[in-house]
Amino acid sequence: MKVYKPEWRCTFSVNEGADESASWKERIAWQLREFANRLDGGGRTLKIDCDVSPAVSRDEIDTCMGKGFAVTQNLLTQLAQQAACEDVMRNAKAELFAEEEYQRH
Repeated sequence: MKVYKPEWRCTFSVNEGADESASWKERIAWQLREFANRLDGGGRTLKIDCDVSPAVSRDEIDTCMGKGFAVTQNLLTQLAQQAACEDVMRNAKAELFAEEEYQRH
């Protein structure tokens, strides 16, 4: 009886800039991205490299990334809500945070 062993590979990397070993072309590309960010008034440019084998469709990859960004949005919203609640508490009950401020200095 033959034993079948599924094999796959998935590499996924996200970069926010050129690393030290980058070629001159890659460094120029990142300088252009940074310039575009300044023109747009901020934001964050990410370069995503994804290599999946066996191949999956571009639509499937896009769907997965869309879901990942939706999870990121949800997590960031939760963090913002927690920070807002903490700000309110710091203003309303400053005495609860007085010791924490003392420890920071």
